[in-house]
Amino acid sequence: MAPDVTTKARRLRKDSADAEIALWNLIRGRQLLGYKFRRQVPVGRYITDFACLERNLIVELDGGQHQEQTDYDAERTRWLESQGFRVIRFWNNQVLEETDAVQDAILLALQEVT
Repeated sequence: MAPDVTTKARRLRKDSADAEIALWNLIRGRQLLGYKFRRQVPVGRYITDFACLERNLIVELDGGQHQEQTDYDAERTRWLESQGFRVIRFWNNQVLEETDAVQDAILLALQEVT
């Protein structure tokens, strides 16, 4: 793994948005079915928001975006899926306002991933 990716991941962990902190507090410490999640995880050349590596599940949070970011996210999702990961996405406001629904969706995804 390139040192610059690792350094960037560390910086992102320190500079987390409110929604990232809220979601991390829901999923850290094996709170969801005993599965371990990591945050700001380098996978290839990309840094994922949250990953449960034992279930090959990636959870991404999206804020307000412009077209370039949407295109980049689609490219990244395609690559991650080609590597065997399932990617689920939530808007930041969903995490902050619909916390139970987000948690339920992640639980369902953990149970579905093979």
